[in-house]
Amino acid sequence: MLGQRILVIGCSGSGKTTLSVKLGAISGLPVIHLDKFFWKPGWVLAAREEFDAALQAELEKPAWIMDGNYKGSLPRRLEYCDTVVYLDYPRRVCLWGVVTRAVKFHGQMRPDMGEGCPERFDWSFLKYTWNFEKEHGRATKEFVKKSGKPVVWLRSRREAEKFLEAVRQSLH
Repeated sequence: MLGQRILVIGCSGSGKTTLSVKLGAISGLPVIHLDKFFWKPGWVLAAREEFDAALQAELEKPAWIMDGNYKGSLPRRLEYCDTVVYLDYPRRVCLWGVVTRAVKFHGQMRPDMGEGCPERFDWSFLKYTWNFEKEHGRATKEFVKKSGKPVVWLRSRREAEKFLEAVRQSLH
């Protein structure tokens, strides 16, 4: 149905990691969090070459669920994936997700982040989330549509739960 290489993308706070982990538990596919490769301790960006090499090694694996946006690497990730799951939620939902995540994990390491990057509250990140659709989302959606890859468009958390249940039913 979905294939062995599934790309999960969408606005920050939409629940890419949560959906990926649940989908991984249902399908048995390994989950790859791009944030682990992109961020070094202290919220320092990885060198482009280092990120690209780590990403390529993951892409070449036979099966995965990969969550993260990283627009610059999207063309390459689309080449390798079988299916895209796009979390296309209203920005208020994404903002709520960012805020609740910041409260839940404040000062702690999230399991999907790089080492030494404790969760923090950041106004610029809230602004990025608020403006995501206008500044990144529209172009990303068009690029994904033009890729020719099958896309599962999820527009609410309820749709995401129904999608996961459908996958569960199809596999068991």
